[in-house]
Amino acid sequence: MKFQRFAKSLLGVTLAATMMAGCGSTGGTGSTGGSTTTTTTTTATTTTDTGATTTAPEGGAKVGVSMPTKDLQRWNQDGANMESQLKAAGYEVDLQYAANDVQQQLSQVENMISNGCDVLVIAAIEGSSLGEALDMAKGANIPVIAYDRLLMNSDAVSYYATFDNYKVGTVQGTYVKDTLDLDNAAGPFNIEFTAGDPGDNNAGFFFNGAYDVLKDYIAEGKLVVVSGQKTFDEVATPTWATEVAQSRAENILSSFYADGTNLDVWLCSNDSTALGVENALAANYNGTYPIITGQDCDIQNTKNMIAGKQSMSVFKDTRTLASQVVKMVGQIINNETVDVNDTTTYDNGVKVVPSFLCEPVFADANNYKTILIDSGYYTEDQLK
Repeated sequence: MKFQRFAKSLLGVTLAATMMAGCGSTGGTGSTGGSTTTTTTTTATTTTDTGATTTAPEGGAKVGVSMPTKDLQRWNQDGANMESQLKAAGYEVDLQYAANDVQQQLSQVENMISNGCDVLVIAAIEGSSLGEALDMAKGANIPVIAYDRLLMNSDAVSYYATFDNYKVGTVQGTYVKDTLDLDNAAGPFNIEFTAGDPGDNNAGFFFNGAYDVLKDYIAEGKLVVVSGQKTFDEVATPTWATEVAQSRAENILSSFYADGTNLDVWLCSNDSTALGVENALAANYNGTYPIITGQDCDIQNTKNMIAGKQSMSVFKDTRTLASQVVKMVGQIINNETVDVNDTTTYDNGVKVVPSFLCEPVFADANNYKTILIDSGYYTEDQLK
């Protein structure tokens, strides 16, 4: 199959280096919201699944974990992984989901501060929406770790833990380049883009990483954006919503592809938007099925990969990210040097936030068993 060229060129490099380590080496450095609070008072020295070791102080510290929503599978997994690893390390955990409601998340974080949390871990709905709560945290001398989504326009953000978001896009763009053999094939090939939420700082990194790989081919006409929509603002998807991505895809297909024009690639920044595009294609497109990219390896999208309805998905093992954050929490509480490996990239508008970037890998129909099942992330029954 076409994507085997890419699998050979990239997987061999990234999988061996990142499958087990995930975060690499350090540089020295829809549903209603709810809360889960568990109290543990034991002293614990814990080695996480990825080998990170952290020690919780006697009596346990209290960690507030704010997740944006339960509507997307990945945030449920992030929250569960974070809670289980923090509890195993001996911390009291206040885990809350905000139902994609900014005001609810603001209130939840403020309550965490009022209720005596020692460290906050926040995955924001919108990066610039929590200024009041962050000011409150700063006033109470509570360190804040931005989790996967950078908290913007505040000097109260202590650290940022995420995956290498630009590289996520680079992996997607390189997959397209190698699958189509753009350096050698004559083309032209038709491509469309669907990016993420404008309120999520990561979305621009994902899009730019992919577009930077492909822009020269677009400029020379080997890749053609038939709709003409190729800036981030034109292709963004508010709240990463599947139905929004589907509606836009349906409009593009009816406007530009109903005459039989063939679509070769639809580059989607993540799985929820890819699912919307796949739904639109099923109902509105009869041509040769395109390459479709994604991110997160959600269960339905992985099933679609197996069925040939999605080409690949960038896998960000949330267990790895959770392990790194638990380690950082322990370092903060124990007044140790906090591991970071990037001190230049992530400017939130007020400060460059010291960051730890974990490495992503990609999954497709050829390697999903190794990456997703053999690693214990999913069971075979979950993907049937």
